[in-house]
Amino acid sequence: MNADQQTFLRDAMRRLNLTREAFSQRIGVTRRALDTWLLPEGSSEARGMPEIVQRFVSEILQAASATEATQSVHSGALRDRILFEGRPQLLSVDQFSRESVEALFRVADIMQPIARRQKVSRVLEGAVLGNLFFEASTRTRVSFGAAFCRLGGSVCDTTGFTFSSMAKGESIYDTSRVMSGYVDALVVRHPEQGSVAEFARATNIPVINGGDGAGEHPSQALLDLYTIQREFSRLGRIVDGAHVAFVGDLKYGRTVHSLVKLLSLYRGLKFTLIAPAGLELPAHLADRISRNGHVVVQTASLAEGLAGADVVYATRIQKERFEPKEQEQFEGYTPDFQIHQALIDAHCSPRTLVMHPLPRDSRPGANDLSTDLNHDPRLAIFRQTDNGIPVRMALFAVLLGVEDQVPRSMRDAGWRPPAAIGPDDAAFDALEA
Repeated sequence: MNADQQTFLRDAMRRLNLTREAFSQRIGVTRRALDTWLLPEGSSEARGMPEIVQRFVSEILQAASATEATQSVHSGALRDRILFEGRPQLLSVDQFSRESVEALFRVADIMQPIARRQKVSRVLEGAVLGNLFFEASTRTRVSFGAAFCRLGGSVCDTTGFTFSSMAKGESIYDTSRVMSGYVDALVVRHPEQGSVAEFARATNIPVINGGDGAGEHPSQALLDLYTIQREFSRLGRIVDGAHVAFVGDLKYGRTVHSLVKLLSLYRGLKFTLIAPAGLELPAHLADRISRNGHVVVQTASLAEGLAGADVVYATRIQKERFEPKEQEQFEGYTPDFQIHQALIDAHCSPRTLVMHPLPRDSRPGANDLSTDLNHDPRLAIFRQTDNGIPVRMALFAVLLGVEDQVPRSMRDAGWRPPAAIGPDDAAFDALEA
């Protein structure tokens, strides 16, 4: 059993839009046999897939591809299908169709053995990434840097305005153009909505939006959706028809803004929007997902909103983005919107997925995701952050045009990585979901 086998099967299920149960029936094998083929490398119950099954699945995919080719209005490389104003840059999830999202996730699947430290690739050797973070960040900045390095590149970081020439009055245009002479790609985070687009328009090199104020955070939304798909695959579900509950600051939570757009590309979803008064999802986004044929329910009640949810996506209160009069109301939000173990046990099923873009406020009584859920298998926040590496690797590979080189560039890692990164991760190697 190897990672290529896992990638092949996950890609097949995604392209055919089938759960594990439906896929096993489609190819004429038992669900348990399929599960053993999908287990991580090194698992004691992992098995190799028979060659005849692989040939049969390949034939099914070829037939599906022929149908897609006659129906699709898209053609050409993925990079050319997600351009921003004619350039290979990522500013918004609006650049993606469902088809191109799925294509990106197929590249992310290929990156998994590198992200898991099992394989090494040097396809970006000699390339330099500029991480320009004018707003505080830990996960996003380090994740992008690690993703670039794992493909063989190197990283130059700058954080905050204090250590930037913009503190001396330099314009965004000048900063972007100068940096473009030094590096081969830019990831930019800026506190003002729309500012990253200004960086992108001043250069022809790839620019990725790492978060622009209360605007968007496209790479976070992509890794969130990728996580939902992988978790749902384990649980025997598909994204179509899911019930997703968003909880917290939906007005300023840019990860929510991007994720609801991506999810609206799928069919028949129910969105439950649970927010304190004054922090509801912007009306234009709620209207947009309604127009796409989804059910939208807005409430201030956690108990009502969480009932029946397949996914609970929690966000912290974005106090740093509040207007002055909103700051005065902040303390009033604190006790009411904490998601904790007793609440999840009372209103959610054992198969509910609990997510958070992080960071979360872990202090006692904080209006956020409680730490008493840390050992609950429904909590996916660390698997979520781990998935940021293969997704961001995929983005770099696609935008820099090297995704086709990755499979043949891999070699075994020269060190021994842990079988499971975190102490609770090993439970997900089991056959029973």
